[in-house]
Amino acid sequence: MFKLQIPILAILLGAASSAQAAPAHKILFFTKSSGFEHDVISWKKGQPSVAERTFLDLGGKHEWTFEFSKDGSKFTPDYLKAFDTVIFYTTGDLTTPGTDKQPPMSPAGKQALFDYVKSGKGFIGLHSASDTFHTANESKKGPDRYANHGKDADPYVCFLGGEFILHGAQQVATNKVINPKFPGFETSGDSFAFNEEWYSLKDFRDDIHVLTVIDSPAMKGAPYQRPAYPTTWARLEGKGRVFYTAMGHRDDIWTNPTFQNILVGAIRWTSGDVKAATPPNLKEAAPQALTNPPYVPQPPPKPPVAPAKPEK
Repeated sequence: MFKLQIPILAILLGAASSAQAAPAHKILFFTKSSGFEHDVISWKKGQPSVAERTFLDLGGKHEWTFEFSKDGSKFTPDYLKAFDTVIFYTTGDLTTPGTDKQPPMSPAGKQALFDYVKSGKGFIGLHSASDTFHTANESKKGPDRYANHGKDADPYVCFLGGEFILHGAQQVATNKVINPKFPGFETSGDSFAFNEEWYSLKDFRDDIHVLTVIDSPAMKGAPYQRPAYPTTWARLEGKGRVFYTAMGHRDDIWTNPTFQNILVGAIRWTSGDVKAATPPNLKEAAPQALTNPPYVPQPPPKPPVAPAKPEK
């Protein structure tokens, strides 16, 4: 099985930033792709991915040690207790080998993640973390994929706070900042706008603390034919903390100072370095967020074109 020898490098870089003290936090960045594998987390020629290089840089600045893994079989209580925060950039049903063929997580490992966070630890979901563990395998279905399930949603969806439906064409969209006092948003202003692959999301938990709301009515494409909805939020899970942002698809997002500040704030909050009030505010911040876009049947794939016969 192919493995990327990044943890040792990460430890060395983290330690080099502070010769007299151990790194402040140890963080797991988990990137198994049982579904679609994004370029920003893909290992190419044994080298760190775009996302991993960003985390190594941030780790050197903040005395954080990162372990990078795609191995779901490691998820046990003993393995997870070594980390202060777990970050997911994942897709699909992680209990199956799926696209990347990396070892899957067991159902017990999935539960171990929930128990780990409830005990007082942190979790961050980035971009396609919401395209993970779909309720009733709805990623493979049609109209059902657009339905809200509330408390009957997959336990992971309830844990994360929302679920991916689909996305349209990449475009510049404006996100309104709801809580500029939350760690990482202090310099974001009232709003920000990026060219990004924006997810259309559903099944928002009523206990989330919304941090950004996207101006979907101003966007192009059927997935955004809906009222404004959250794209970044935080919530409490037992004694622990959960953070999610839909951003992170494009390479240039990872080098964007606003996104990096949001990442740093999320790590500081989920790791317990800073405190922030996270009262539920979905009804106030995005009162029609549970109105999903209309179902649009996808056209059937075009039949392959037969090669032209050579002229005689």
